[in-house]
Amino acid sequence: MSAIMREFPEQEVALQQRANRIRALTLEQVLVQGGGYLGQACSSAEILSVLFGHAMQLGPGLGPVVPEPFRGAPGSSDPSPNGGRYLGARKSQLDRFVLSPSHYAMALYAALITDGRLDPIALRQFNVDGSSLEMIGAEHSPGCELTTGSFGQALSQAAGIAWARRRSGDTGVIWVLLSDGEVQEGQTWEAIQFLAFHRLDNIRIIVDVNGQQVDGRMVDVMGVEPLEDRFRAFGATTVRINGHDIAALQSALATLSTGAPLVVLADTQPTTGLEVLADRTPRLHYIRVLGSQDEQALRAELHRLTAETRIA
Repeated sequence: MSAIMREFPEQEVALQQRANRIRALTLEQVLVQGGGYLGQACSSAEILSVLFGHAMQLGPGLGPVVPEPFRGAPGSSDPSPNGGRYLGARKSQLDRFVLSPSHYAMALYAALITDGRLDPIALRQFNVDGSSLEMIGAEHSPGCELTTGSFGQALSQAAGIAWARRRSGDTGVIWVLLSDGEVQEGQTWEAIQFLAFHRLDNIRIIVDVNGQQVDGRMVDVMGVEPLEDRFRAFGATTVRINGHDIAALQSALATLSTGAPLVVLADTQPTTGLEVLADRTPRLHYIRVLGSQDEQALRAELHRLTAETRIA
């Protein structure tokens, strides 16, 4: 067996450790806050781990590892810094990342910590008045280049970035994390149609297909399957995988897609790694700490996750 082949299992273990830490950091904040978007971190942890730890080519973070207080929304007449600086400089050969479901912000902050772009102490500012580490991220929040607003808008903005970068001759890729709830929005399909029509293969979209949205199960609110057939019909190269399988994610995100956007459908569960949440199904959009007994059970899970995670 070659040295290169032997490295892969070690890399997969390291990436799984990152994913576990994303869950642990998010759970810790849920306990501090008394609630939060924990299910989204459970479903997207491996996706974010592979993106930041393997797939994306980003420059060193340019933001302070302990963010400055919020000074106002960035704009042409306002020097306030954009959260995208935590993803590195905007250079032609480097990638860009867009978080579409902005309520996944805590999971993103945790991913930035695992990648050394934020200091864990920064989380003391999470959801505190005057802080940029908002519970629902905006363009001044670490790791958020855009305010993605109502569901569906981020993909349209990312499509515009992909089109502009193609015209500029940039070689970097635009990565978008999308939630399956956003597939219920017509704007999402218009964006895919635009990307396919203009043959924009410099964008890669990962859909966290966790089967949940704010009102409950997707199948109960408004079903969107068959997703593979639908994305292909709109012109995207489409791959479907287990979104908690590190090796499958690595392979899928490297799929060659010439002349078309790539869509990776990552099937996930919002209780993965924290099966104690399963009894709350389908009320998994926002997890509340329900009294002292519930807190004790969640703290036991936090202790377990922390013990299993070896990333410093």
